[in-house]
Amino acid sequence: GTDTMITRMTSDINQAQSGVNMVLRLFLRSPFIVFGAMIMAFTIDVKAALIFVVTIPVLSVVVFGIMIITIPLFRRVQASLDKVLGVTRENLTGSRVIRAFNKEQEEIADFDESNERLTDVQLFVGRISALMNPLTYIIINVALVILIWTGAIQVNIGNISQGEVVALVNYMSQILVELVKLANLIITVTKAIACGNRVQSIFEMETSMVDGNGSEKEDTGYTVEFRNVSMRYKGAGADTLTDIDFKAKPGDTIGIIGGTGSGKSSVVNLIPRFYDVTEGQVMVDGMDVRDYKITDLRDKIGIVPQKAVLFAGTIRSNLAWGKEDATEEEMQQALAVAQAAEVVDKKEGKLDAEVEQGGKNFSGGQKQRLTIARALVKQPEILIMDDSSSALDYATDAKLRQAIHNMPNRPTVFIVSQRAASIMYADKIVVLDDGAVAGIGTHEELLKDCSVYQEIYYSQFKKTEGGH
Repeated sequence: GTDTMITRMTSDINQAQSGVNMVLRLFLRSPFIVFGAMIMAFTIDVKAALIFVVTIPVLSVVVFGIMIITIPLFRRVQASLDKVLGVTRENLTGSRVIRAFNKEQEEIADFDESNERLTDVQLFVGRISALMNPLTYIIINVALVILIWTGAIQVNIGNISQGEVVALVNYMSQILVELVKLANLIITVTKAIACGNRVQSIFEMETSMVDGNGSEKEDTGYTVEFRNVSMRYKGAGADTLTDIDFKAKPGDTIGIIGGTGSGKSSVVNLIPRFYDVTEGQVMVDGMDVRDYKITDLRDKIGIVPQKAVLFAGTIRSNLAWGKEDATEEEMQQALAVAQAAEVVDKKEGKLDAEVEQGGKNFSGGQKQRLTIARALVKQPEILIMDDSSSALDYATDAKLRQAIHNMPNRPTVFIVSQRAASIMYADKIVVLDDGAVAGIGTHEELLKDCSVYQEIYYSQFKKTEGGH
């Protein structure tokens, strides 16, 4: 999810970066000093040097033993951090709702619980990592005492001089310093490996959307066809869509209506192949969408998402997402159709007016109209409007639909809406109920024989009907 992605892009990458820096600075130097000092010890006295030979493997066992224990624990630390970040993000974005339902204490308790889990894992792994320095110091200092004791005996016998004992102690001290550095490096590298693996798993993820091989098109005469389509989201226990079957001719306006959770957005998301069908076929211009190269398929389609999204930059740069080489005239035409020309004209700088991150300096209705204009700039063959007029008043919504209908190269339009007024003049209306088609026809036809459509329509136009 978003939370784990944020953690991996920030904390995990920083930890991996620290590990790489430490390896470049210490790991390439310390082994040479350790083994160099040990070789020099052999040139002075073989018996004394054997102490070095025994000490280094014992230290290695301690260091790598702690490393093996802590790597899985550091993964748990980062997973717990994901959870804390998730709770924090949820509380910040939903702060008004939390206050409205007096749930502050419950959310604080939830955060405290997640934070305590993170703290417990951090303390546990911290205590194990903290054993590294004392254990290495104990081993090195015991070896140092044994070295001095052995050296004293060798001096008394006359095998080596006092100066050579001092040299051996210096070599041991050099090894001590480097191995302590190495022990600290191992702790950092352990974290870096755990975090690096989490980042690597993102790079290794493969999309299930594979480009098609471009098979031959059928001459069906339809722009879009749904052929007995069923679809199930990954991990879902049941189908989201069941046996959806309808056709759209070039230039048709198709309205898709239904209650909340009926699968309206799921239907239109299959056309640009945001998801793949479980059964059946979705055809665009006589070819299965799975046989298209994804970029070629999406070049045909203009999409206005349910949630209007603008990117930081200017109005011009946002409209250019639809068509990079769009002329100013094309942009103005798209703005006029989308009923957004007035929005742009009122802004200082017109098309070059600044757009803040997320379009925060525009109202909901303005953002929706600009996202519609962005989709229209590319002059798509298919236009998908996924509940994209929810923030528009009825008059503006009606003008928008009329302007799209009057376009010279009119696209095949799919309008997803919960408003009957937005889709009642469509050439064909598809009524969905719990992922299945409850009715297909014109407004008049459905008003006669589709109970689901009647329920939706009369719930919105009850007063009007009562007035007739």
